[in-house]
Amino acid sequence: MIALWRPLCVLVLGLFLVSFSPCGSSRFRIPPHDEVARVARFVAHEVDWASMATISTHKPVVGQPFSNVFSVSDGPRGSSSGVPYMYLTRMEISVQDLEVSPVASLSMSLAQTDYCRQQSFDPQSPLCAHIILSGSMQEVNGTEAEFAKKALFSRHPEMIDWPSDHNWFFAKFNITQVWVLDYFGGVKTVTPDEYFQATPYRKHH
Repeated sequence: MIALWRPLCVLVLGLFLVSFSPCGSSRFRIPPHDEVARVARFVAHEVDWASMATISTHKPVVGQPFSNVFSVSDGPRGSSSGVPYMYLTRMEISVQDLEVSPVASLSMSLAQTDYCRQQSFDPQSPLCAHIILSGSMQEVNGTEAEFAKKALFSRHPEMIDWPSDHNWFFAKFNITQVWVLDYFGGVKTVTPDEYFQATPYRKHH
């Protein structure tokens, strides 16, 4: 009888740990939807890539919006800066767009994690929180480049071995406006000041 109960106890304990781990339904617990700035910071830190829209400089779509996927990081896990950093090369077509006009927008969604899938939220559902950042891209150097390197290489270790002859450089996204959709009732906006003053996680005392 004890032998039969043991696997059942292990199963129940496993389900309990999944349900009440710091991740919630994945590896994290999303902030309340009314704490909009915190939600934005949370999404920006949890995702590892973003869709970046630029103004195309390439035929036959010159002057049209052009969206492309980039790996991002706002800091090593648990050390959020709020600033999306990227590792770029001027050989890339979207980067060539940015050299003509640095303005762009970044879209990030918790659909990129396992959260929405485990909650049975469609990626388009408002409950599957996503953010759109408006702003511009800027190359960084010195101390900030060192932080960008740590932020990106810690979460994208493959980058370390990318071809050195591509002249990679670190860049940051300068945020001018934050748009958040994390609940019913339409999109909400957050100023850069509100965004950077917020923290993605509750501090435990």
